[in-house]
Amino acid sequence: MVQSMTAFARCQETVAGCEIGWELRAVNHRFLDVQFRLPDELRALEYPLREAAAGRLKRGKLMCVLVVNQNSSNEALELNRPLLLQLLATLERVRRDAPEAHTSNPMDLLRWPGMLQQTAISPDGPVAQAIKALFEAALDALVQARRIEGEALKDAIVRRLDEIDGIIAECQQLTAGVAGELSARLQARLAELEADVAADRLAQEVALLAQKADVAEELDRLVIHLSESRSRLNAPGPHGRRLDFLAQELMREANTLAAKSVLPSASRVAVDLKVAIDQIREQVQNLE
Repeated sequence: MVQSMTAFARCQETVAGCEIGWELRAVNHRFLDVQFRLPDELRALEYPLREAAAGRLKRGKLMCVLVVNQNSSNEALELNRPLLLQLLATLERVRRDAPEAHTSNPMDLLRWPGMLQQTAISPDGPVAQAIKALFEAALDALVQARRIEGEALKDAIVRRLDEIDGIIAECQQLTAGVAGELSARLQARLAELEADVAADRLAQEVALLAQKADVAEELDRLVIHLSESRSRLNAPGPHGRRLDFLAQELMREANTLAAKSVLPSASRVAVDLKVAIDQIREQVQNLE
């Protein structure tokens, strides 16, 4: 199945008083590049999560952001006892040196930065296990989004391939009578110059010009590349790199065809061909 490299997915869940959420963003990249933003206490989860992403994705830059919000219940808060004892000892010294100082308010102590801390999440606890499971669910949603966009890109590429089929057929019709057109042009030019040229010499020049303008080989290779492109779209993925290579080969043949075009109508068709191929290349850049 054809997959895009760009997608977005978000999953949220509440476990053991913690609100956890994953946000996954994928964009184009030559290779698979997975980046994580995790709380420091959960850095140990990065390796298994990275392995899970590599098992589902082949290409693209993936940014994975984990958000964990613990509630403010008593079970989720810890008193920083060493800091509290240090503050109380300092206040005792202050009272000895300044007996007129007021007694400290317990709420003021609790408001001291770092006095109340949320309970650290264990990398092996139930919340961490839920984080892993939720990441798998987010990956499922991301892959599904990539597939939906990939099918849309596939339809767009197939339409361009069909358009190129029509352009090639038109080009074949135009180039079929190129020898007669070149002969008429050459005879008209000789008439303007009032030059007398032997018939065999004229036929030789026409044959030489027709050989230089022959694009049958380029048209045959275009047909072959189109067939291969359709086969790759219907084959198992990943598709992006192979289709990008085929698009480059299509453009190479189109450039040669344009260079050999001697008829204005053929030049116009060659331009249309290059535009359609360039549109395919733009779409292929998004495929995995």
